[in-house]
Amino acid sequence: MSPVDRRTLLRAAAGAGAVAAVGGGVAGIADLATAGRSTARTGEGLRVGYLPITDASPLLVAHAQGRFAAAGLDVQRPVLFRGWESLAQAFLADEVDVVHLLMPFAVQLRYALGAKIRMIAWGHTNGSALTVSPDIGELAALAGRQVAIPFWWSVHNVVLQRMLRGAGLRPVVRENPSARDGTVGLVVLSPADMLPALDTGRVAGYIVADPFNAAAEIREVGRIARFVGDAWRRHACCVVVVRQELVDTDPGAVQGVTDAITGAQRWIDGARGDAASVLSSGRYLPQPLPAISRALDQPPGSPHNPDWHGERIGFEPFPFPGYTRRLVEAMRDTVVDGDTTFLDRLDPAAVHADLTDDRFVRRSIDRHGGPAAFGLPASLTRTEEVTAV
Repeated sequence: MSPVDRRTLLRAAAGAGAVAAVGGGVAGIADLATAGRSTARTGEGLRVGYLPITDASPLLVAHAQGRFAAAGLDVQRPVLFRGWESLAQAFLADEVDVVHLLMPFAVQLRYALGAKIRMIAWGHTNGSALTVSPDIGELAALAGRQVAIPFWWSVHNVVLQRMLRGAGLRPVVRENPSARDGTVGLVVLSPADMLPALDTGRVAGYIVADPFNAAAEIREVGRIARFVGDAWRRHACCVVVVRQELVDTDPGAVQGVTDAITGAQRWIDGARGDAASVLSSGRYLPQPLPAISRALDQPPGSPHNPDWHGERIGFEPFPFPGYTRRLVEAMRDTVVDGDTTFLDRLDPAAVHADLTDDRFVRRSIDRHGGPAAFGLPASLTRTEEVTAV
């Protein structure tokens, strides 16, 4: 796949098949094709775009509980997308205004495509895992097999490649993997397509956000081999992103968004069973309630670092600068099917301040009990902890 360019994204934003609705009450492609611009400034309300994963929980719960309305915002029902590229297409084409986005993808959009976007908060921490076929024991058994990732520019791809190299394997793109040579083929699949691909043997594993990992175990077609949070402590997978235009023209709306999602994060963390019911009964997530509950609560497993609690999705809204720096550094060592030269021009220490506007989430954290209410240090600083494998 060639690198996604902005013109391609814009042309395809409302194209056939770009968006797929799952479950009743979810906006589909016809809604997006006719919606036009939909921002607080037009009086049509803000639109939220998301993928059907637990990473989107704060945005979805904020809508379900009326937290956006309480913050003075008119926010339409969130729009479900099947894949990250279609979500980005709609976002860059102004079809949706607020999205949760893979953080490496946000970096790529900003610096490879020149998109004027801002990260305003983290959506969550942890919440992803590497799931493999039941016949796979050690990771070394993946040699000569295919493993699916949700997108090239994802923390999943970054961490998976660290895991593979730690097991003596080499990830490859656009070549047949070889057991003799110890190579593992990487293929991009939308999260919804991963479990069927594992079940039919098309792939030997996949690394993705829940509840797709929990669903594989419940259906007994796969087992969780490693939680991503057990390899990178409290990493951010998805972040909340808006266009710079919204920050410039309606900062009050941006503040309302962070107030709503920060309140939702705190509530979810203390009421995970209830949150699963909200996501299921409100038909925000199409997966069965047991899979959602298992993903939000305490998925079983044998973590390498049990004190990290990496098997459990967390809800910490503050975007730590040290994470951004470490992530950009790791992206340079990650194989992707696309252009990576933009990374050569970046100073990892400078990316965070340019990409992030944390003024709003700082105020939101204070309004919801301060850092301690989210298990965060008062200084809002931390040291990144990443394992070798």
